[in-house]
Amino acid sequence: MTAVREAKASAPDPTPREGPGAATVPHPPRVVTGRVVRTRSGSVSLRVQGRTVAATAALLAALLLVAGITLTTGDFDLSVGEVVQALTGNGSGIADFVVNTLRMPRLVTALCVGAALAVSGAILQSITGNPLGSPDIIGFTNGSAVGALVVIVLLHGSMTEIALGALVGGLATALAVHLLMIGRGVQGFRLVVVGIGVSALLLAVNSYLITRATFQEALEAQSWLIGSLGNRLWIHAQAIGIAVAVLLPLAFFLSRRLSMVEMGDTTAMALGVDVPRTRTLLLVISVALAAFATAVTGPIWFVALAAPQVARKITGSSGPALLPSALMGAVMLALSDLAVQRLFAPALLPVGTATGCVGGLYLIWLLVTESRKSRA
Repeated sequence: MTAVREAKASAPDPTPREGPGAATVPHPPRVVTGRVVRTRSGSVSLRVQGRTVAATAALLAALLLVAGITLTTGDFDLSVGEVVQALTGNGSGIADFVVNTLRMPRLVTALCVGAALAVSGAILQSITGNPLGSPDIIGFTNGSAVGALVVIVLLHGSMTEIALGALVGGLATALAVHLLMIGRGVQGFRLVVVGIGVSALLLAVNSYLITRATFQEALEAQSWLIGSLGNRLWIHAQAIGIAVAVLLPLAFFLSRRLSMVEMGDTTAMALGVDVPRTRTLLLVISVALAAFATAVTGPIWFVALAAPQVARKITGSSGPALLPSALMGAVMLALSDLAVQRLFAPALLPVGTATGCVGGLYLIWLLVTESRKSRA
């Protein structure tokens, strides 16, 4: 059975994939590499690729390095020992306050939000077969922002209610996009175009909601829409932490089916995958991850777009590479937040501004690259 699966996995996909200007180009054949590790009974097997393992280890090391610099540097410098003592409850009063009240909640929030956005983007890009498939481009992030703004401006809700509002807004946007594409299938380029249109409408709704708010509420809402990790407390870290702890394992569990879906519907169904059900489950997980991340920090742009693609390039993976994508997203957002804190101090620059600038340049490069591929 393993040999049969490997042979099918390396076969080219007859199902056309869409991309900007390349609607009829078939998905390239997948090259199966790596070493297969099996249990004695052979009931469980895992393919291990050396490059992927090395890249994942490097990302973990980078994550620890960024976390260490974040916790030890700033207006009040601390040694590594002082940070460890504070984290274990044995630190001085000042060190305990700086680490556990100011820095650690912000860092945990950044890591969880970055991982959530990256996995959300990786799932959407894999489902659509389009590098522009991400929750911020398609409009799911703006839908979550609408739901959260309704709670903030009209209902004056709590953090839990804001998170629920963002989730409802993101799911409603996904449903709207799905209804607009009924009977035409989930084609990558079409989904991106429809999503951009829906996103533009949702931006108008956001602007309308702000005009209905009081002056103070409008300032808070506008500040939230920029996307920031400032003043994030343990309640924010716990909210996104719980969401990530529940949703990421589900995404990782479905990653093998997602890899099969990438081969094309015909091949995936031949391998026993319920394609419509798998797509629906993964889409819900993707929207939920983006919604909870948006509820905690506001819209953070382009992490979901760039992190999965960078992770695929450094791992050389032919599949969705969800775990490296999660680590890459966490490193990207934590590093961006560290940069805006240290390079622009004492100015309070929101991290959404930094990711927007860098992500905008990345998007331009991506569009130029895709355009050249379509003319080749």
